Formats: sequence, structure tokens, C-alpha cells
Amino acid sequence: VQLQASGGGLVQAGGSLRLSCAGSGRTLNNYVVAWFRQAPGKEREFVAAIRRSGGHTYYTDSVRGRFTISRDNAKNTVYLQMDSLKPEDTAVYHCAADLTIILSSTTRGDQYDYWGQGTQVTVSS
Repeated sequence: VQLQASGGGLVQAGGSLRLSCAGSGRTLNNYVVAWFRQAPGKEREFVAAIRRSGGHTYYTDSVRGRFTISRDNAKNTVYLQMDSLKPEDTAVYHCAADLTIILSSTTRGDQYDYWGQGTQVTVSS
């Protein structure tokens, strides 16, 4: 599967953005899809993930209650709705997908086989 991430931009603190991860070549509904982010000088960090058909979702503590991950199977796209953005959310955001990742590895970037290019999110104070 090929992944195309989009939707990043510059927003003021407290604002919102919606990132999209569009799949091609395969149906994303069969994959676990996650968002990771990497800020300058920092390691890549898990943000959110959505499991396969059951659609269970997972979030890192710092975004829970502010970010929402969801699927649109008709559009073969996974979204990350980001509300109440903070300057510390500034990073390059990547989406990733995997067919066989086990539940306990959902937050581990090294377990995902497919990655999209990054999209820059900048939150000004």
C-alpha cells in the first residue's frame, strides 16, 4: 500500500487542523494505521492509531482528548483531527500502516512496514 499524508500547515495555538492519510494500491481498512510525529532534535513519537475492522483507537497521553483518529473506508483514508493545538504539537507528522502488527506493538514505529511522507504542522504561540 502507498500512503500520502497531507493537511499540515501553520496555525495559532488553540486552533485546529485535520491531517489525511490516503491509501492507494490496497484497502486501508485491512491495515492498522498510525500517526507518528518528529520534532526537530527529538525522537519520533507515537501519536495515535486505529486498529482494523473493530476500529479501536489509541492515543498518546499528551494528545488524548484533543486529537481524534478516524477512518473513511469509502475514501480509503485515515484522518487525524487535531483540536486545541499547542506549540509543543509542532512537528513533522507521518502516517504508517501495517497488516500484521500485534496489539502490544501498536505504538512502535519500527513495527510498521509502510510509511507516507511527512506533513509539517507548526503551531505558533
